[in-house]
Amino acid sequence: MSPTPKQQRTHRRRAVPRDRTKNVTQWRVEASWDHRPDDPVVIRTSDKKRARKAFRGLLAKGAYVIFQEHAGWDRWRTVDEQNGAALLAETAAEQQLAAAGHPRTPDDYRPDADDRHRTWLARMEARAEVEQQLAEQAERERAEADARRRRLAAEATRDARTLMSPPAIVRPEHRQRARHITGAQR
Repeated sequence: MSPTPKQQRTHRRRAVPRDRTKNVTQWRVEASWDHRPDDPVVIRTSDKKRARKAFRGLLAKGAYVIFQEHAGWDRWRTVDEQNGAALLAETAAEQQLAAAGHPRTPDDYRPDADDRHRTWLARMEARAEVEQQLAEQAERERAEADARRRRLAAEATRDARTLMSPPAIVRPEHRQRARHITGAQR
C-alpha cells in the first residue's frame, strides 16, 4: 500500500534539502469553446515546447486556452490565459480596417472596452481634428504676419523721406522740462 500524500510529506528518509514534489516538470494546456463548454480539450506533457505549440494551435482555432505548470500534488499554476475567439475577432477587425484604408492599431494600445477599434478610431479622428485646427491656426497666424510685414513695408516706404532727414535741433531755451512739483507746493 502506497503512502498518502500527507504521510509522504512527513516521512523523510534523507536529510538532503531538495524539492521532493512529484511531476513538477509537467505542463498542461486546457482549451474550451463557447459552442461546446462541456467538452474541453486537456493536453498534459512534460515538453514545454510541445505544450506551447499546442497552446498556440488551440488559440488559432478560437478556443479559450489556459496554459498551466504543475505545482505538485495535482495542483496547477496558471502561466498564461488567452481568449482565442477574441483574438480572431480582433485580427478580422484589423484586416477589415486595413481594407477600409485606416492606419494600423498601435501595438501598445490596450483599452478596457470590449470594442477596441471603435475607441481607437474615435481617438484617431479626434487627433486628426486637433491637427487640422492647429494647421488652420498656423495658417491664420502666417497670414497675419504677412499682412503686418506688408503694412510695415508700406509705412517704411511712405515715411522714408522723413526718416532720412536728421532730427531737428531743439535749442535749450525751447526744451520742455518736466515739472516735479507736487500739489501742495503750487
